[in-house]
Amino acid sequence: MSLVNDLWTYRGLIGNLAQRELKARYKRSVLGWAWSLVNPAATLATYAIVFGVLFKQQPELAGNGEFRNFAMFLFAGLVVWNFFSAVVNGSMGSLIGAGPLLKKVYFPAECAPAANLLVAMSQACIEATILVAIMAIVGNAGWTMILVPVIVVLIGIFAFGIGLALSVGNVYLRDVAYLIAVLMNLLFYSTPIIWDVKLLDDRPQWIRNVVQANPIHQFVEALRDSVYRLQWPSFGRFGYLVGISVVTFAVGWAIFRNFGDSVSEAL
Repeated sequence: MSLVNDLWTYRGLIGNLAQRELKARYKRSVLGWAWSLVNPAATLATYAIVFGVLFKQQPELAGNGEFRNFAMFLFAGLVVWNFFSAVVNGSMGSLIGAGPLLKKVYFPAECAPAANLLVAMSQACIEATILVAIMAIVGNAGWTMILVPVIVVLIGIFAFGIGLALSVGNVYLRDVAYLIAVLMNLLFYSTPIIWDVKLLDDRPQWIRNVVQANPIHQFVEALRDSVYRLQWPSFGRFGYLVGISVVTFAVGWAIFRNFGDSVSEAL
């Protein structure tokens, strides 16, 4: 529990690091915080036009049985991906960014990735709130939406575990960031986010098994279950997400603790 104790002890520092990151992100920007809404909206509009209008992908019927909306179906997937990507990519650069401060003042190195997690979480909460609000406005709302915060937390735990491990790797070998950028691009397009998993119905069984085992796919489907389909995720799916999140976090924590103590010297 040393990691939890360190994070709690240095919670003030983590909060300050997160605030500094948020202020620096929109410094000297005319729109300022509005970019936190403009960027995901622009991404959503791009994919919705390309795949929903040009390629005419038809999503499944929404939970209220009254409409099919590819943009909202897509948005649920992008909320998951944007959060996961922000935590993983941000964690890799967090230790390097905090390098000068780590050399001057002692604090647990995991505080830097934790601060990045808070920043990514704030953005994810904004996007998830907008998604739920829009669904409620169009009349597609139900009790299943109470699972949204739980799913967001599980994504954070899962992504933070990966981020902890990769942040250390990126300190010792800067090629890690470039390799992960390639793999993240591959992961995004191989995950049924902008395309329907039903396209794999005529593919070999092993391909479908690989896609089903993809944690990001399961997170996306869980969020779509609770927000778009208005149904409770299956016990098997939810249990898998809890298990994979805890295990990934534990492994990432172990890797970080083994190498994190010498991070300041490597920086």
